[in-house]
Amino acid sequence: MTSLISPHLSLKRKGGILVNGHYEYKHYMQDDFNDDGWGCAYRSLQTIVSWFRLQGFTARPIPSHKEIQECLVSLGDKPASFVGSKQWIGSTEVSFVLEALLGVSSRIISMSNGAEMSSSEKLGSLQHHFKTNGTPVMVGGGVYAHTIIGVSEEESEEPAFLILDPHWTGADELKTIEKKGWVGWKDKKFWSTTDFYNLCLPLLPSSI
Repeated sequence: MTSLISPHLSLKRKGGILVNGHYEYKHYMQDDFNDDGWGCAYRSLQTIVSWFRLQGFTARPIPSHKEIQECLVSLGDKPASFVGSKQWIGSTEVSFVLEALLGVSSRIISMSNGAEMSSSEKLGSLQHHFKTNGTPVMVGGGVYAHTIIGVSEEESEEPAFLILDPHWTGADELKTIEKKGWVGWKDKKFWSTTDFYNLCLPLLPSSI
């Protein structure tokens, strides 16, 4: 079944500094593959790869979970037993795979807790990223990974984050996904104040 393309475009709330271009919404249980409970970062990575595909930067197919695992093993980041496992990956592994498969470099930003996400420094970094690179951002914190596809503008009173949630396990039905908030704007309370976070910000190829 074909994934939804850029589901945020039909949200009622407009504005913000958003991802530039289209992407596929990748989430749990797609492709007849059960990754419920462990595959959220893999799905965020797949969403990012889809962005580079749909913008014409690569013709490489979106990698499967196994192909992602095999890539990390080939890089020496994981042992051979990692292939076929249900082990999580994080922002650093996502950056390794993007570099290896697409030649895409990434910037990693670390935070000691989710409260930092709303700080002027980190929010400013995200705003700058979407203005200059425009790629989806993978964020990992605690046991969860999400995809950030937009942030509030500089003049906004309250920080807000446009989140694409890979934890959805149902069908690709736009109205249901929007109604239940699997794609939507979240305030600063969305982030845990007790977990650390790492952001993976993919950069545009230097040749453009």
